[in-house]
Amino acid sequence: MLERAITGIRGTGHRVVNGVWRLGYASRFFLAVLLHSSMSFRRFHLTIKEIYFSGVLSLIIILVSGLFVGMVLGLQGYETLQKYGSESALGTLVALSLVRELGPVLAALLFASRAGSAITAEIGLMKATEQISAMEMMAVDPIARVVAPRFWAGVISMPLLAAMFSATGVFGGYLIGVVLIGVDEGQFWSQMQAAVDFRQDVMNGVIKSCVFGVAITAIALFEGYDAPPTAEGVSHATTRTVVTSALAVLALDFILTAFMFRGL
Repeated sequence: MLERAITGIRGTGHRVVNGVWRLGYASRFFLAVLLHSSMSFRRFHLTIKEIYFSGVLSLIIILVSGLFVGMVLGLQGYETLQKYGSESALGTLVALSLVRELGPVLAALLFASRAGSAITAEIGLMKATEQISAMEMMAVDPIARVVAPRFWAGVISMPLLAAMFSATGVFGGYLIGVVLIGVDEGQFWSQMQAAVDFRQDVMNGVIKSCVFGVAITAIALFEGYDAPPTAEGVSHATTRTVVTSALAVLALDFILTAFMFRGL
């Protein structure tokens, strides 16, 4: 019994130490990415290539998901507002829901699932096939050549994808509310325009999406770079990227929302 307790304590201590070590290594890795970011801007074609990989190839899932989320918001919002005789406020409900919360958060979760997992798998396979080691032998810094362009591509792509998600969602709400149900088009757009504030609503959504882009891309890059050079290691790293990114997005959304509402 005593040996089992000692083994459990030893295992818990090992996991705690390993977690602290990984956190410190991740912090050093993130700092190294920032210090080597100049190459991403001197050779911007590398970043443009990664923007296509991370952002453009994620457009389909972002636009389709945004359209259906907006349509669902239109249906649910109309059913709720109708009980209070406020159907004309449907545009406000759809726009504020998307711009403040659903747009940045859902776009970030989709970005982590599509682009984040792909980045982790790509870098993990580069490590497994010794391409990273080959760069180091040729005196090419893999952080500057491989990691930094992907980091800034994710940071640039995430706000743009979130904005497209929100715009497509508003269009989906318009299709359901105005075209299908018959809400007055003028009231739909005029109340939306009057209620949505650029600084408090739109800019807060942009800030959230930028923070989410930094977190997701940094997690994806670190998990890929730290993955064991085996098929199983890359597989587990890809899974950790999606899970950790989703939890980070939701936690950061709560923290940012608390600060933003406090500043209103």
